[in-house]
Amino acid sequence: MNKIIAPSILSADFARLGEEVKSVLDAGADWIHFDVMDNHYVPNLTIGPMVCNSLRDFGIKDFIDVHLMVEPVDDLVKMFADAGADLISFHPSATKDVSETIKKIKDLGCQAGIAINPAEEVLVAEQYLEDIDLVLLMSVNPGFGGQKFIDSVLEKISYMRNLIDKSSNQVRLEVDGGINPENISIVSEAGADTFVLGSAIFNTDDYSNTISTLQIGRAHV
Repeated sequence: MNKIIAPSILSADFARLGEEVKSVLDAGADWIHFDVMDNHYVPNLTIGPMVCNSLRDFGIKDFIDVHLMVEPVDDLVKMFADAGADLISFHPSATKDVSETIKKIKDLGCQAGIAINPAEEVLVAEQYLEDIDLVLLMSVNPGFGGQKFIDSVLEKISYMRNLIDKSSNQVRLEVDGGINPENISIVSEAGADTFVLGSAIFNTDDYSNTISTLQIGRAHV
């Protein structure tokens, strides 16, 4: 499975978001990642579906990967699907019926993912591997950008990789939080194939050089 670099717009310059997103895509990024927080499920408030719709109106046609850190989930699922999201991930603890939320995402034409926090067991995703397209392992505690990678998550990545490889379904393994050019090779070696980075890309002066370095790092396994 090809390996994906997914810059998180949480760290982008929102005064010129369309240009920022176009710049990282032109520099070699594969997806665009949305960190959606509601100041309820997590202690921060970020962006909603209007931002997704605005990027589509701006002309962004690339893959948009939405991570919902919200509760409840289902209403925002429909709003983001209508706004142009391609994949929507959610936290099982934020919905009353995980299977129904997965079905809703799929019925709306999007891929579905399950997100797991650092303190949670990865087994919460195991029973849904045949129904989803992605497992998102958080490698920082959700709520804010710029945090340090939690090293203990590496073991979870390897364990989840093993579960996915035993599954008959093609499921991506995404990791989000604290990834940078220095540790991406370790995260890749542990089994991740999709890498979310925010400040490690948007806080640099040369997106092309940064993403090229990340691409080299993810390939060293």
